[in-house]
Amino acid sequence: MRGLVLLGCAGIALMTWGGAAARAQKPDHHWAIVLHGGAGVIERATMSPATEAAYRASLKEAIEAGAQVLDRGGSSMDAVEASIRILEDNPLFNAGRGAVFAADGKNELDAAMMDGATLKAGAVAEVTRTRHPISLARAVMEKSQHVMLAGEGADAFAAQVGLEQVDPSFFFTERRWQSLVRELKREGLPIPPRPAGAPPAPAKPVAELEPPEAHKYGTVGVVALDRQGNIAAGTSTGGLTAKRWGRVGDSPIIGAGTYASNQSCAVSGTGTGEYFIRLTVARTVCALVQYKGMRLQEAADEVIHKELEALHGDGGVIAIAPDGQMAWSFNTPGMYRARLQEGGKLEIGIYGDEP
Repeated sequence: MRGLVLLGCAGIALMTWGGAAARAQKPDHHWAIVLHGGAGVIERATMSPATEAAYRASLKEAIEAGAQVLDRGGSSMDAVEASIRILEDNPLFNAGRGAVFAADGKNELDAAMMDGATLKAGAVAEVTRTRHPISLARAVMEKSQHVMLAGEGADAFAAQVGLEQVDPSFFFTERRWQSLVRELKREGLPIPPRPAGAPPAPAKPVAELEPPEAHKYGTVGVVALDRQGNIAAGTSTGGLTAKRWGRVGDSPIIGAGTYASNQSCAVSGTGTGEYFIRLTVARTVCALVQYKGMRLQEAADEVIHKELEALHGDGGVIAIAPDGQMAWSFNTPGMYRARLQEGGKLEIGIYGDEP
């Protein structure tokens, strides 16, 4: 990491990346990275200072992991995977170890990655034993002839290619379990037995860190641009609380929640998956850039604030283009997000009134 300078401003960590040594290399492109941690009803009035600080610190940690890869000359694919693995291990986010529960009491994980240079893509759905679904999605892309694998077969493939396997209880968190119980009671559905291997139920309910709606569209995603001018996108999620019947959302659907092409842009979405699938949100943003010549922010706003809202869908996207344009757009009260460009300052946002 070259020339790292840490500054403090209004509770948001700022940093400048890329020193004289980096500039002396005169790369063809300056790297950039954008990250999201899900969208929903995220408002200052219902977020404690300690919880807000924890989220900002977690976003900072994750984006720094990807930035370090890019600053060393690594690929956009490597950066996307590095950042998302951090988020998958962080119980604050609805992915990996923080995943919500399906109605049957299981954590079912989805993920996707796409390489903008080659249009190669990999995706997995309903994974229950692979610690890092994003790494499995990449393995599907690079080590199989397929694009998507699901369920037990996806986990079997993960084990075959040497990815870490864990007991399903690894993904258990008490607050997500309590969210499931509340939702099932609200819907009048039976509550499944506490999962095998989970810790004993606490004597008192675990306090919610935030309103239940904060992770209504819980997903994590990263898009990145490397010094070679290649872009990539990745998305990982635990889906919807109390989902049934093997429901799969947009996150692992190439073109809906995840898409990348060097001819246009890279996009990761978070929102009501059914609407994102119908609108092919990620691909549509890129198509507006490629075929209508829209600026990236304009294209993202067109899809999120016009097309998605016209169908009464909620959520947001992050996006990046080969020329370094970065964008995010969301129509929910908040979205956990961060972005950083080589030589620039880290921006972290949570609420809708932040830049």
